[in-house]
Amino acid sequence: MFLGKNTMKIYLASKSKARKELLRRLGLKFEVIRVDTDEAKERGGLSYPRMVEENARRKAESAAAKIKEGIIIAADTLCVQGGGIFGKPRDMRDAGDMLKKLSRRPHRLFTGLAVARKKDGRLRMLLGHEETKVFMDKLDKAEISAYFKNSSPLDKAGSFDIQGKGAFFIRKIDGCFYNVVGLPLRRLRIMLGKLNLRVFVHIILPFFCALALPLLAGCSTEYNLVTKQEEKYYYSTDSEVKMGRSIDLQVQKLYKTSPDPLQQKRVEDIGAKIAAVSDRKEIDYHFRVLEDDQVNAVSLPGGYVYVNSGLVDKAASDDELACVLAHEVGHIVARHSIKKLQAMQGYTVLRLLAAVTPGVSEVGTAADAAFTQFMLGYSREDELLADQLGARYARLAGYDPRGMITFLTKLQEINRRSPIQPRSYYKTHPYVPDRIRVVKQELGEQMDFDDYINIEQEPHK
Repeated sequence: MFLGKNTMKIYLASKSKARKELLRRLGLKFEVIRVDTDEAKERGGLSYPRMVEENARRKAESAAAKIKEGIIIAADTLCVQGGGIFGKPRDMRDAGDMLKKLSRRPHRLFTGLAVARKKDGRLRMLLGHEETKVFMDKLDKAEISAYFKNSSPLDKAGSFDIQGKGAFFIRKIDGCFYNVVGLPLRRLRIMLGKLNLRVFVHIILPFFCALALPLLAGCSTEYNLVTKQEEKYYYSTDSEVKMGRSIDLQVQKLYKTSPDPLQQKRVEDIGAKIAAVSDRKEIDYHFRVLEDDQVNAVSLPGGYVYVNSGLVDKAASDDELACVLAHEVGHIVARHSIKKLQAMQGYTVLRLLAAVTPGVSEVGTAADAAFTQFMLGYSREDELLADQLGARYARLAGYDPRGMITFLTKLQEINRRSPIQPRSYYKTHPYVPDRIRVVKQELGEQMDFDDYINIEQEPHK
C-alpha cells in the first residue's frame, strides 16, 4: 500500500484463515504478526460492541510493540444469542451443541476492529465495530454431522462458515455479510480513510472490477426464440458454459451418481433426443442421474441436467421421463438460470462470478452458492413456460407429451400423502392444475372446468 510518497508495511494481527483470505483476495500484501493476548470471554459490565473493540485494541497494541512502523489491522468476533456468548468451540462435541442451539433462534455476530498506524514511535489507533443478525434453518444432529465432515468448525466463532458450506443453512442475514466472515470490509475502509489511508480504495476497486469483467464483457442483447422478446444478457454463452462446468464439478463432489448404468443410459438417450429438437443447439447438454430417493430434477447453466433416481423410478414410461427432462431443458433454453443470476445483487453475485473468473481460487464455494440458488427453484412464470416447452420438445422428439399430464397428476397424489421434503421437486412449482392447463394449451386440447378456474389473470404466452 502506498501512502503518498512513502510505503508502509501492513500487518494483520490475527491468525484467522478467513480474514487472511479476504485480504489476499483484495490484493493486499501483508504480514501476519503473532499477538500474545487473552481475549475477554466475559462482558464484565461492557456492552458487546465495547467488548470486541477492547479485544481488538489489545491485539493491535500487542502487534505494535513488535514493529518499528507500519499499519496494523486487528479484529475480534463473537457470537451472541439470548445473552449467551458463543466463541470458538473447545472440541467437536462443543461445536455440535453450539451449532444446534444457534440454529434454533436468530443470533448476532459482533466484530470489533482496531486499525492503527505506527510511525516515528507514535501510535494512532481507531476502534470500531459491526453487528449482523443471522437467521439459520433448524438443524438436526445428522445435518450437523454431515456439515462437520466437510468443514472444520473448531476455528470459527459459532462453529460455522457463511462463506463456505455453512451458506447452505443460512436463511438470511440483516447487516454486513463480511462481518459474519470475520472482517467487515466497509467498516475497515471507513476507518482506514479516517487515518488518511484512502489509497485502500484503489485496491478494493480493481478486485471487484476484475470479478465483474467477465460479466460486463459478455453483455449483449439477443432475441430469445421461446420468450419472443429482445433480452439483455450480461453472461456470454461461453461464461455460462464455464459456470455450469464449475458447478458440475462441485455437484459430483457433493452427490453420488446412480450406480445403475442402465438407468444412466436411459436418461442420457432420452435427453439427447430432447436436446436435438430444442431451440438452443449452440451448447452441449449433459444428463446425470443422482442417487437420491427424493423426486427431484434440476437444471443448471450451460446445459447440465440432473435427475434423482427417485424420480426415474416414479416415471412409469419413457414418455413421462422425457417430459420431465424436456421441462429442465426448457429452463436452459429460456436461460432462466442466467436471468436469475442477473437479478441477484451484492456479494452472492460476486461469488458466482468467481466461478468463471480465471485466477480466483474460491470456485468450490461459488459453486456451492450457485447450486443452492438453483435448488431453490425458479419463478412461477418460469416454471409454466418450462412446462409448455417441455410438452413441445417431448412431442418433437417422438414422445407422447401427455406424459407430462400423467406424471404431474401422479406427483400431485404423492405430495398429498407425503410431507414436503427439503428439496421436493414441486415444492416451489405452481399448483398442478395450473400446470396441466398450460400443457393442454400447448397441445391444443380442450380444457375442462378445473382448467378454467385456474386460468391466470393474464394469458400465458
